[in-house]
Amino acid sequence: MDPAAAGDGCTNPQVPAGVQPHVRAESAGLRDLNHEQPRVPGREPVAAVAVATRGTAPPSLSRRLHEWGLALAVVGAAIGFFVGYALGSLAIGDGDNSLGSNAGILLGYSLSAVGFLAGMGFFNYPIARLLGRPVPTADDEAYLHGEGGGLARYFRLTTDHKVIGMQYVVAILAFLFVGGLGAMFIRTELLTPTPTTATAESYLTLVGLHSTLMIFMASAAIIGPFGNYFVPIMIGARNMAFPRLEALTFWLLPPAGLILLSTVFLGGFTTGWTGYAPLADQNVLGMDSYLIAFSLIGLSIMLSGLNMIVTVITLRAPGMRFTRLPIFVWGVFLTSFLGLLAAPALLGAIAMETFDRTYLATLFVPAGGGSPYLWENLFWFFGHPEVYIFILPAFGLIMEMLPVFTRRPLWGYRVAIGGLVGVTVLSFMVWQHHLFVSGLAPALRPFYMFSTEAISVPTGLIYLVALGSLWRARTRFSTPMLFIGAFLFNFLIGGFTGVFLSDVPSDFTLHGGYFVQAHFHYTIMGAEVFALMAGLVYYLPKMTGRTMDTRLTRFQFWAVFLSFNGTFLSLLSVGILGMPRRVISYAQYLQPLNVSATVFAYLLGGSMLLFLGILIWNVVIRPVPAKENPWESLGVEWHLPTPTPVYNFDTVPTKWSLPYEYDTGRVAADVGHPAPALGGATP
Repeated sequence: MDPAAAGDGCTNPQVPAGVQPHVRAESAGLRDLNHEQPRVPGREPVAAVAVATRGTAPPSLSRRLHEWGLALAVVGAAIGFFVGYALGSLAIGDGDNSLGSNAGILLGYSLSAVGFLAGMGFFNYPIARLLGRPVPTADDEAYLHGEGGGLARYFRLTTDHKVIGMQYVVAILAFLFVGGLGAMFIRTELLTPTPTTATAESYLTLVGLHSTLMIFMASAAIIGPFGNYFVPIMIGARNMAFPRLEALTFWLLPPAGLILLSTVFLGGFTTGWTGYAPLADQNVLGMDSYLIAFSLIGLSIMLSGLNMIVTVITLRAPGMRFTRLPIFVWGVFLTSFLGLLAAPALLGAIAMETFDRTYLATLFVPAGGGSPYLWENLFWFFGHPEVYIFILPAFGLIMEMLPVFTRRPLWGYRVAIGGLVGVTVLSFMVWQHHLFVSGLAPALRPFYMFSTEAISVPTGLIYLVALGSLWRARTRFSTPMLFIGAFLFNFLIGGFTGVFLSDVPSDFTLHGGYFVQAHFHYTIMGAEVFALMAGLVYYLPKMTGRTMDTRLTRFQFWAVFLSFNGTFLSLLSVGILGMPRRVISYAQYLQPLNVSATVFAYLLGGSMLLFLGILIWNVVIRPVPAKENPWESLGVEWHLPTPTPVYNFDTVPTKWSLPYEYDTGRVAADVGHPAPALGGATP
C-alpha cells in the first residue's frame, strides 16, 4: 500500500441535486464540516462539493502557484534575505559596523522566513480576498486539502492534518539525524582531556548547535507527528479547527532549523541553547541566527497550542465528553496550554535581545542599567514548562498504547488526568530553581525548592497509573511494549536524579556539571525519544499501511536501550566526580569514564541509524504490508480504513466510550466499518 496514498480514500456521499458548483465551502475542520448537519443545498461537506465541481473550471492562479510552492519558497527566502540584509545594514550604520551587520542578519533572516512562507502560498488567500478576487472554488479547496495529490502534496502547503503529521515525521527525523551527528562530534572531542580537533570557541558552537537543534525538534517530536495526525480522529473531527494555521506551524520548522545551522558560517555562538546574556550581547553574527531560529520555533509552539486547544474544545463529536477523551488527547490538550502561555515570554525576551544587539538598549547589560537575570527569568519561564511540552505528550502516548498490550483497561484514567493537570499547573511555579546558584534571593529559595519537589507528586500519579495498568496484566511484549518498558525505566532514573537538583544544597554541588546533562537526557531522550520510537513502530501501520520488521526492531531496541544507559550512566558518574559542562578540557582522572561514554555513544548513534534504516527500508524501499489492525486496538483510529479517508469519517459517530474497555472488547466508537476480531496473534 503506497504511503503517499494515505488519506486518499475519502468516500463522501454524492452531492444531492441542486448544489451549486462554486458555492464557497467552509475550511475543513469547522463545525458544519466536522459534525453531521441537515443536508442543505450549498452547505455540503467540502469533499462533496469538490466532487460536484471537479473539472468544471480551469485551475486558478492560486492553485498553479501552490504546485510550485517549495521552489517558490526557496526563491522567496533568498530574495527576502538579501533585501532584509540590505535594509537592516542601511537602517543602522553604514553596513560595515557591527550594529549594521547585526541588524542586517536579523532583518535578513526575518524577511527570509516571510519570503519562504509567501512562496509556499500562505499569503495567497488573504491577498486574494484583499484584492477582491473570487473566493477559491471547492475544487481549489479540495486540492489544497491534498485530495488526490500523491507524493507531491508532501512538498507543498496542504491542510490535511494527516499529511501534515507525515511531514512532521520526516522533518523531525531528518533534523534529529543532524543533531545526532553533532553529539558524535562532541563525544569524539572528549575522548582526550585536552583539545584535539576543535578550539574552545568552535566546541561551544558545536555544543550550542546540538542542544538547540535537539530542543527544537523535541518540542514537536510527539505533538507534531501523532498529535496532528490522530487527535482530530480520536475526537471525531474531520480536520483541525484552523487547517492553514496547522500547516503554518509545520512550515515554520524547516526555515528555523536551516537558519540555526547557518550559524556555522557566521562565527557560531557561545551561549549554549539557553542564550544567556551578557554572552548573547557579544558581536558574533551567529547569535542573530540563534535568535531568529528560536523565535520561529516559539511562534510555531504558540500557534500549535492555540489550534489544538480550539480543536479539542469546539470540534469534539456529539457524545464525546471530556471524560471520554483518550488519554493521549488529554496530554496534547494540556501541553497546548503550556505552549500558548509560555512561548510569549520567550518571544518577548528575544525581541528585547534584538534591541540590545542592534540599538544598544542594554536591557540585559549591567553596565547600562540592565540585568542578565531578566533574561534568565524570561527564558526559564518558557524553558521549564517547555520540558513538560516534551514529556506530557510522551506520557499521554505511552498510556494510550499501554492498555493495548496489557489487554485490560487503563488503570486510574481520572487519576492520570489529575496528574497531567497538576503537572501543567505546577510547571509554571518552578522555573527559578534554574537560578539557585546564579543570584536568586535566598528568601525565595525555599518556595522554589518545595514547588519543584511538589511537582513530583502529580508526576508520580501518572507513573503509578502506568504501573497499575501493568499489575497482574497478561502483557504482550510486542516491539512497542518493549519501548514502553524502556520509557518507564529511563524516566524513573531521570526523575530520581532530578530530586537532587531540586534541593538547594545538592544543586549547589551538581549544578553546571554533567550530572545535570545526564539527568536531562534521561528525562528527554530516555523518555520522549523512546516514546517517539514506540509511537512510530505502533502507528506506522496506520499512517502508511507498512510495518517495520519485527526481528530487526527488537534487536534495535536492545541495542539502543543498552547503549543509551551505558552512555548516560557514565556521564552521571563524571558529573558526580565534578566534570563541568561546555568545557573542552577536563581532568586526566576522568578520561576512562569519558572513553566509556564515547564508546557507548557510538553504539547509541549506530542503533539510532539502524532504526532509521529499518524504517526507510520497510516503508519506502522494500515495503512490508501491514495488517488492518495489527495490535488489535479498540481505538477509533484503528477502525477506520487504511488509508484513512481524506475527511476521516463518512458519518461522524455520536456514541463514544473510552478506548480501553478490553474487558468487554467494546470499540471506542462505531465508525461503520467491521472491527477486526480480538484475540489473534500480534506482531
